[in-house]
Order: sequence, then structure tokens, then C-alpha cells
Amino acid sequence: MQLPDLLFALFGVGALLAGILPRVLERRPLSMPIVFLALGMLVFALPLGLPDPDPRAHPMLTEHLTEVCVIVALMGAGLKIDRPLTGRRWMSTWRLLAIAMPVTIGAVALLGWWWAGLVPAAALLLGAALAPTDPVLASDVQVGEPTDEEDSEDEVRFALTSEAGLNDGLAFPFVYAAIAMALAAVSNESWLGEWVLKDVLYKGVVGVVGGLIIGKLLGKLFFQAPNRKLRLAHHAEGFLALAATFLAYGLVEVAGGYGFLAVFIAARGIRSAQRSHEYHQVLHDFAEQIERLLTVLLLLLLGGAVVSGLLEPLTWPAALAGLALILVIRPLTGFLSLRGAPGRTAEHWVIATFGIRGIGSFYYLAYAVSHATFPNVDVVWATVAFVVVVSVVLHGVAVTPVMRLLDRSNERSRTPEERHAQ
Repeated sequence: MQLPDLLFALFGVGALLAGILPRVLERRPLSMPIVFLALGMLVFALPLGLPDPDPRAHPMLTEHLTEVCVIVALMGAGLKIDRPLTGRRWMSTWRLLAIAMPVTIGAVALLGWWWAGLVPAAALLLGAALAPTDPVLASDVQVGEPTDEEDSEDEVRFALTSEAGLNDGLAFPFVYAAIAMALAAVSNESWLGEWVLKDVLYKGVVGVVGGLIIGKLLGKLFFQAPNRKLRLAHHAEGFLALAATFLAYGLVEVAGGYGFLAVFIAARGIRSAQRSHEYHQVLHDFAEQIERLLTVLLLLLLGGAVVSGLLEPLTWPAALAGLALILVIRPLTGFLSLRGAPGRTAEHWVIATFGIRGIGSFYYLAYAVSHATFPNVDVVWATVAFVVVVSVVLHGVAVTPVMRLLDRSNERSRTPEERHAQ
């Protein structure tokens, strides 16, 4: 049996299951990521001679695989949000980004240093890698497909989708701070001023402005080009979602900005160009299909890495710090940051609790270790993997019953006129 043939068969089975499972598991307390994580553990535990899936052995491959998966997910997330990008209506998102995420990074970094025994740079890297919620694995708590109704989304799904779309880019300055601290520990050079000017201000501004410009230009090309033949929306070609994703990400990265921010903002620009056009559905569906296939591959590899020893360096203090993030830090910081934001108290608790960690955390970690040397980095890898596995299982089991209860509660809270309108 040739290894390439076995890999083709394995991925073929995974792709087939990716098409079947969402319908089979619908309304069941079990998520697709759990199934593929378990399948990866099972397959790589068998004596089949499969290649080593440990991300520590392939940091560059890990970085680029996770990078592609995240940016495709960001495009899909940006396209499917119906709510226009205005200050008050995105209040929950701004609070989660400006309050919950920095506090979470600080709390996890403090635990990593004081409790788990990591050096400050590694502790900050742990906090930065684990702070963003994931746009890839959180589809069960995100808004659905694009619709014509701006107010069709409940506050929970909207907040979790928009937060995941933006916080992947906003966590990057903290990753760069960890890299700068690790490099400064060797060179003894000052890094704070350059970090503020370059990694916070310049890269952030370029990411936002670049995303706005590219999104506006692509929106005009898709829907409003003077020549009808150039109005790509009329041809309904879904692969242009990848073109928009790679164009926004690549151009902004070349300019030195944050490509993650640019992709999501560009998607919002495309959506706003002609909000109710059916072409948004075509773009979203294609992006979602590519995202699902990449997710299958990465979850199989993660399951294989777990049984291949990725968790072996995990210490009890590091594991407890990871559990504290999932069970205490994120729920509390998220809930407190939402005080005064739209939504009921129960909705705030659900938003705060379902901050799923996933593929983006591995990207940040792989990126950082390729740019600097961190002491005890194996412990950081193991802790991130542990948190992602626990998050996949815990949130995957809880999401269906919790969201069902929330939907019933929202239905009861509607007025008779609102129910009739539905």
C-alpha cells in the first residue's frame, strides 16, 4: 500500500463526512469538529505508517495551512453578517474587542508566568495565541447565511461572529510584543517604541484602510462596473470569494499591514456594495465549502498530533491555566465587558461562555516560533493544544442545547406582532 494512496483515501472519507455530518448532527449535542478530532486520533493511532502530524516538527507548514483556513473563514464571516457596520449596533463587538480581549491576554499571561512558570515572553505568547475566538470552529454559534433582513440576527450569534471576524487581526500586536520581548532578551535592545509605532499603529491602520479600499473597489467591480461584462456578480462564480480573500490578504501583507483585518473588512465592503444581491450567497457558500474542507484536514492532523505526543510536555499548572481561561477568565471578562451592551443578561452569559478557541491559536503560535526562540515553547504548544481540544469538546457538546434554549427564550420574549411578522 502506497502512502499517497492512503492519504487520498483518508481525505476523501473526510470530505465525504464533511458533507454528511452537518445534516446528521443537526440538533444533536455533538459537533462536527468533535467527530473529526476523534477520527484523527483513531486513524493516527493505527499502525498505518502515516507521516508525523506534530506541528512542532513542521512549523512553516502549520503556519501556512492554518493561515489559509483562517482567512477563508474570515471572508465567509464578513459576507454573512447582515447588520451594517455602525457604531451602536456593533456595541457588543467593540466591548468584547476593547475590554474582554486585552484583559484575557493579560490574565492568561499572568497565569502563564506566575502559575505555570513560563518566562514573560512565552507567557505573553500564550495569552496572545489563546485570546482570539475562532472563526473556523465556531460555525454552530455564528449567524447563518446572508439574508435581505438587516435585523434578522440575534445578538448572541451576531456578537460571536463579528468578534471572531475582528479579533484575529487585533491579537497580532500582542503576538509581536511577545516576539519582541523574546528577541530583546537576547539582544538587550529597547523594543517598546518601535512596537507601538509599527506593530500597533502602522500595521493596524494599513490593515483597516487597505481592507476598506479593496472591499470598496471589489464591490464596485462585482456589482457596479460600467461594462456589464465586467460585473462579475452576474456570472455567479463562487471561486471569486477566494480571489477576494487572497487579494485583500496579500496586498495588505505586502504593504506591511494586518491581512486578517483587511480580509474581514473587505468582505464587509463587498457586502455593503449591494447588500441584498443574491451573489453574496454564492460567494459565502463557496468560501464555507473551502473552509469546511480545510477544517477537516486540520482537525484530522490535530487529532493525530494529540496521539503522537503533542500533549506530553503539558504540566498540571499549565493545564489548570488553560482550564481557567475556558471556565473562568473568558466568561467573566466577556460578561463584564457586555454590561450595558444590547441584549439580555442570559444572552451576555452565552456570548461570554462560547468564546471558542481553535485554528487561529495554532497560526499565531507557529508564526511566533518561526520568528523568535521561546524557552519552554513545548509547554506553550501543549497548553494551546489542550485548550483547543477542551474547547472543541466542551463547547461542541453544549452548543446545541444551549442555543436551542436561547432560541426558545427569544421566541417567548417576542411580542405577538413580531411573531406574526416572522
